[in-house]
Amino acid sequence: MTAVMNPLAVLMPGFVGHTLPDWLAARLRDGLGGVCLFGANVDNPAQLRALTDAIHAANPRAIVAIDEEGGDVSRLYQAVGSPFPGNAVLGRLDDAAVTEAVAARVGAELAAVGVDLTLAPDVDVNANPRNPVIGVRSFGADPALVARHAAAWVAGVQSAGVSACAKHFPGHGDTAQDSHHALPVVDADAATLHERDLPPFVAAIDAGTATVMTSHLMVPALDADLPATFSRPILQGLLRGGLGFEGVVVTDALDMAGASAGRGIPAAAVLALAGGADLLCLGSVNPDEEIGAIAAAIEAAVEDGALDADRLADAAARCAALGSAHAERREARENVTLPGIVDAATVRRTFDVSPAAREKLAADRPRVWLRLDPAANMAVGPAPWGPFAAGVAPTAAIGPDGAPASFAAAVPDGALAVVVGKDNHRHPWALAAIDAVAARCDTVVVDMGWPGDRAADIATYGASRLVGEALIELIGQ
Repeated sequence: MTAVMNPLAVLMPGFVGHTLPDWLAARLRDGLGGVCLFGANVDNPAQLRALTDAIHAANPRAIVAIDEEGGDVSRLYQAVGSPFPGNAVLGRLDDAAVTEAVAARVGAELAAVGVDLTLAPDVDVNANPRNPVIGVRSFGADPALVARHAAAWVAGVQSAGVSACAKHFPGHGDTAQDSHHALPVVDADAATLHERDLPPFVAAIDAGTATVMTSHLMVPALDADLPATFSRPILQGLLRGGLGFEGVVVTDALDMAGASAGRGIPAAAVLALAGGADLLCLGSVNPDEEIGAIAAAIEAAVEDGALDADRLADAAARCAALGSAHAERREARENVTLPGIVDAATVRRTFDVSPAAREKLAADRPRVWLRLDPAANMAVGPAPWGPFAAGVAPTAAIGPDGAPASFAAAVPDGALAVVVGKDNHRHPWALAAIDAVAARCDTVVVDMGWPGDRAADIATYGASRLVGEALIELIGQ
């Protein structure tokens, strides 16, 4: 088998640890296409740079990717909460120059620690307010606004020499399921998809995005048989032929249920390559034995004709070209000046604050912070969020199994209760807790997710640490 046909060349696994394991270094020397880093790989900037240096020493063309969206989804800052505003806040601010500057800062920080590719921006149009996995990761619900900011984010991050990845093609915004756990279906007709979901991808491609990420969802109007990640009509027909994208097609993680449930990752890898994907993101924990099994499945598929050899060669060549471009940039890179980040005062201006909440906040009385604790979706992961990442210690917290009456009883007489959650309308237990507090005392309800059919008193459209600092400024202590 020739080097270009090496099945390892299209694989991008993840692993746990702050240093490069010997087995993964060996795979890299054998031509592994890349490594995807997650929160479990990040301790501090010096450690992360040492890790990426070790990866590139083993294979200079390896693509080091990370899922850094600059908001709620942050691997650089997963342990402490993100200092960036997030897409929905940027969309509400609606200043493309600010979005480009924020993305340039994200890119500069990634370049400084040796990352080549960020799996961002999320350019999904959040058409469904009950979406459990996109929400504030989206710039908004208006296709033209999302397109403006998609182009600006791509331009900003790539100005720092870090490749962008517009995701999740052909659009994950109109779903009520999370593809980490299920296979969502987008039932919109083709005309709606072209008018609503595709414009941000067109804008990102026009802005020069180096990569586009697939989505693990069914879109029957485009392909009634296979999820987008495996679909030739969607990847080869629409993305390549229709939109003219010539860069690298990256899969969303193949360990997600929407891709591998019922078939396993090796079979999913073969289907993704056959459909038109180039670089296969395997997941966050992919041991050596699994990588070997995936490579063997690809090799066998070529031998028995299930996967065309030219398709594998094309995917490998695209990955190699991107890896070579990154290697040249690293060689030429000079010290980068970090652009400024949007400040808390600017973020605070994007909040939706009801008149009743402003009246309650104007009164001089103690504030009691109460936290609603929904389970973090897998994209965000276990990260501190909002004011609790910025130093606020809640007087009480409640989750799905908590007692609303006890939660409400934590508020002393005469205090203003500030109840803070994310996507409150999606969680009946959270609504019950809010009702119990409101029945006891004056209450201001904060939703740091995407507010839905039951309005919050304050909607922040994000829960990064920076957004939390802005909320603290608004509420007062």
